[in-house]
Amino acid sequence: MAVPRDYAYDEEQEMLKSAVKRFVSDIEPLSSLRSSLAGTEDPHLGDTRLGYFDLDAWARMTSLGWQALALPEQAGGADMGLVSAVAVVEEIGFGAMPSPLGVTLESSFLLREMNSEAALEVSRRIVDGEAVTWGFMTSEGSLDVSVNGVQENEGVLKGAVHFVQDLQKCKALLLPATNSGRTAWFVVELDSPGTSIKRDRIVDLTRDQGSVLFENVQATQLSDYLPDNQVYQRARPALLTLISADIAGSAEWMLQTTVEYAKTRIQFDRPIGFFQAVKHPLVDVMVHIDGTRSLVYAAAATFDHEREGALPAALSAKASASETAEFSANRGTQLHGGIGFTWESDVQIYHKRLIHSQHLLGDGMHHRRELAALL
Repeated sequence: MAVPRDYAYDEEQEMLKSAVKRFVSDIEPLSSLRSSLAGTEDPHLGDTRLGYFDLDAWARMTSLGWQALALPEQAGGADMGLVSAVAVVEEIGFGAMPSPLGVTLESSFLLREMNSEAALEVSRRIVDGEAVTWGFMTSEGSLDVSVNGVQENEGVLKGAVHFVQDLQKCKALLLPATNSGRTAWFVVELDSPGTSIKRDRIVDLTRDQGSVLFENVQATQLSDYLPDNQVYQRARPALLTLISADIAGSAEWMLQTTVEYAKTRIQFDRPIGFFQAVKHPLVDVMVHIDGTRSLVYAAAATFDHEREGALPAALSAKASASETAEFSANRGTQLHGGIGFTWESDVQIYHKRLIHSQHLLGDGMHHRRELAALL
């Protein structure tokens, strides 16, 4: 099936995107985030045992069904595909909203590839409003799921996964485990006996991250054992594309905010936006964002309509998005001057989110190398 020239982005996706934008604007997530961190001299080093998680906002989001957009109809989902999910995640990124929606949507695409009743049951839990995350990385950050160190024997897991995103906001974890050189996917309840969580301290205040250690933990098998990890390989383009969509949204906020600041900040009796040294970097940021957004929606449409081309398209999108993240964060903070570094400004919050997203599942150089090997 050919990829639609308009990326299958139509009135339905535009209405969905606009609804999410209004929702995030009404919630004002960063105001609540700041309130939750008040009273610490250096907020990013404060006590983050629970992270910041607006349960009321999550309940409203799940009542609207956004977490179930990509889930199959037999599980109660909307089965709308990756283009719709990207439209939602881009607005979550624009608002830098602390939420498990991103990892839950990513988990949806993993579950879709598992083809089992157990996976459908986890999907139904997501439809009912449960947040689910996933993980497989080693302590060194290896992306090779076959060597993540988690071993399975008769439904019992031993080992650990690291760099799990939004861990403190979720009830369950999807992960691969190996047995005799073959890999299958499992779900573990994060409060199961034998499970321990080690929180990471990260500069991104809108997310949390950590490691999960398993010592004889009971798990439910979700997929068949296969000689290679087909579940992850088939879902991987969707995961890369969703992370890239978040970057596109956050970078767009950085651009719009910096443009408005350049109109009002006076230097040498003129707004700083008058000077070419400010105009040109802002135009460069705009060009980066537009290129990334085009690649993101192209990757999403390719995943939905022409799966054999999904991986190269997703690698291109994430490579572009990673470079856009760094470029827009640096230029936005630089053009704000000293105020951009301070706690009073939201610029530093977006800067940290963008840099964190830049490195999730590999940066631009990593994905360009892999893309080159495919050509």
